[in-house]
Amino acid sequence: MKLIILGITVFLLTTLSIEINSQVLDDCVLKCQYKYTWKFDTIKNKIRDDLIYLQIGGVVSKCFSYYTFQSDSLRSTPDGQKVWRELFTKAIEKNGIKATNFPYKRMKTYVYKNYPQGKMTVTDGLSLQDYMYEDELHPQEWQMTDSTKTILDYTCQQAVCYFRGRYWTAWFAPDIPVNDGPWKFGGLPGLIMEVYDRGHQYHFTIVGLQQVDHEPIIFSPTNVGSKKFEQTNRIDFLKAKKRYLMDMNGYIQMETGIDLSNGEPANIMRYDLMERDYK
Repeated sequence: MKLIILGITVFLLTTLSIEINSQVLDDCVLKCQYKYTWKFDTIKNKIRDDLIYLQIGGVVSKCFSYYTFQSDSLRSTPDGQKVWRELFTKAIEKNGIKATNFPYKRMKTYVYKNYPQGKMTVTDGLSLQDYMYEDELHPQEWQMTDSTKTILDYTCQQAVCYFRGRYWTAWFAPDIPVNDGPWKFGGLPGLIMEVYDRGHQYHFTIVGLQQVDHEPIIFSPTNVGSKKFEQTNRIDFLKAKKRYLMDMNGYIQMETGIDLSNGEPANIMRYDLMERDYK
């Protein structure tokens, strides 16, 4: 198997130790790094980006944002929480609710495939509460085509599907025989190297691969709110997430009584969620 070494290879070794008391689900054997972009303003074509990691074990896999994991790890200890609050307060005082100059979460979703067996566990967060729900494992119904292209020196084959309100195109590598991919994607006879929706509002592209030894796949705990995940279902969570994104300050003010708007008008949400079947 050809491998491209990750640009960031040591972050898990330094941060996973913080979660030493957390539940170990599996041992990672292959670690994948994806560049993730999404259009948060489809009218002005504004794009944000993230760095997504996929840990693949013998049984379980875990997909998450590096930046979200970094923030969660910092906030997992009392000293880290103090540092994070100081950085957050200074950033809000300077830039208001639009502040980004502190360790902040990006994609908050953690996806655990085949956990429990034959299912998928998803955790996600809104404001001051984290949620957990169970989802189908490999729910996409792929149709393979004859198209091919090369990604990271691997010959990849194209597959397409309609999944929860969007048309998706994936490119997978048969030479990497794992039926996994970023986020909730999987179920193809090879690792998904790239996947995007029609219009490229959401786009994952692999930028690195690394074989690893003795790296645990850990179930990340919640570090906000009641310190416990609130159990929900996928549709109810997506509806709540849509309401939150339509008026984040109003949502936070309702929960905490704190107004972070500084008198500025609320941002208008100019994009839809990755899954659109909640409507």
